[in-house]
Amino acid sequence: MGETKPAIRDTAQHTGTHRRGAVVAALMLVMSLAALDTTIVSTAVPQIVGDLGGFSVFSWLFSGYLLAVTVTLPVYGKLSDTFGRKPVLIAGTAVFLLGSLLCALAWNMAALIAFRIVQGLGGGALQGTVQTLAADLYPLEERPKIQARISAVWATSAVAGPALGGVLAAYADWRWIFLINLPLGAVALWLLARHLHEPQRRQGAPRPRIDWAGALTVFACGGALLTAIVQGGVAWPWLSWPSLTLLGTGLALGVALVVIERRAAEPIIPGWVWRRRTIAAVNLALGALGLLMVAPTVFLPTYAQSVLGLAPIAAGFVLSVWTLSWPVSAALSQHVYRRIGFRNTAMLGIGAATLILAAFPLLPYPGEPWQPTLLMLLLGAALGLFQLPLIVGVQSTVEWAERGTATASILFCRQTGQTLGAAVFGAVANAVLASRLGGTGDLDAVTRALDSGAASEHVRRAVADAVNAVYLGAAGAAALGFLALLLLAPRRFPVIKD
Repeated sequence: MGETKPAIRDTAQHTGTHRRGAVVAALMLVMSLAALDTTIVSTAVPQIVGDLGGFSVFSWLFSGYLLAVTVTLPVYGKLSDTFGRKPVLIAGTAVFLLGSLLCALAWNMAALIAFRIVQGLGGGALQGTVQTLAADLYPLEERPKIQARISAVWATSAVAGPALGGVLAAYADWRWIFLINLPLGAVALWLLARHLHEPQRRQGAPRPRIDWAGALTVFACGGALLTAIVQGGVAWPWLSWPSLTLLGTGLALGVALVVIERRAAEPIIPGWVWRRRTIAAVNLALGALGLLMVAPTVFLPTYAQSVLGLAPIAAGFVLSVWTLSWPVSAALSQHVYRRIGFRNTAMLGIGAATLILAAFPLLPYPGEPWQPTLLMLLLGAALGLFQLPLIVGVQSTVEWAERGTATASILFCRQTGQTLGAAVFGAVANAVLASRLGGTGDLDAVTRALDSGAASEHVRRAVADAVNAVYLGAAGAAALGFLALLLLAPRRFPVIKD
């Protein structure tokens, strides 16, 4: 631990302030690749299915990618602490671009899904390492600025992705959705190779040891559990043998992972990630963030179209307004946490988010579009005040040699929460529909009926009730995040001075 503190200064000093702008541009380009990926593909699904077929399995275009990203985050975090951020980020970007090229050359849906998983194997390096490098390059006082820029990239991608995907699919070919990544990624790789400089490993330093057994077990355990969560209740019933087999396998691998990591000299998921109160509390809080984000991102567009009667573009605007207030609030959060601390600022944000989410079911039926739009604008501001102080706070409590692992752990928990939330809230919505309609309910089928004009006002009201129940569940998740910080996080994060 004593040898790592100079490395914090060396990363910035070796790069130099005159090169830092070019490195930041590269980081924003790399992050835009990861941020655009899901949204840009979603609007081209009809064209992809029409060309390749495979409608019954097209959802794996998204879940396969997200699974690969999630299970690789802890591995890349540890590798970046061991070998440096630059080689991990360059290798991950190269894998992502290879996957993009292969996706553009896919000949059927099975091949496209496989190549999307290849993309995800690189995407895990993009998300975690960019966040870690941002902390390496800037002192604590300046980190909110770079983190706000990264948040702005996500916001811009959320708005521009669907439009760009639709234009490419309609006027060019859906394969350009993947080919467009290649020039952007090439520029990012060139900037990183030329301008990012990290200190070399000391002569005579012990050779790094890689916990291959732990890495493989993380892949297998995460893949089994997340597949069970994603496909349970969709591809097969929750209590069917595929679900039980995957869950049992995942739990057994989880036990094996604990044993392996306790014996490993350099574990992929070290025990201190959960033994330190600050990181453990933030892991749980950002897991709750992943859970609650499912309500607006997955269910609000359905509500806007089916209940409010908006066109798809207008429905997308109702959702996208939170991407406007989120980065602005994140950028301003530094003025709050410098006065009241990281924990209290985050509690203020998630407390406000709890009230906003709980207010959604109180909206009049059918209501006016400006009402959920206003709530989303306020929700984005609340979550910007919540997430950024926690990321900056955790990164500031660890040395350089632990920062990649710590950053990856909180991003992993957020991704896992989002995956779990999609399954849980999907089941909640379908259960409410079934009770309101007097039989089995399926939100997708009901939405298609509403879009075709074949559904009654009774069905429309059932959809509103289902979405309201999801928002109440999201408010409960936000309350759990508040409690995690209140009960577990220290009042003042133990910040290490740069």
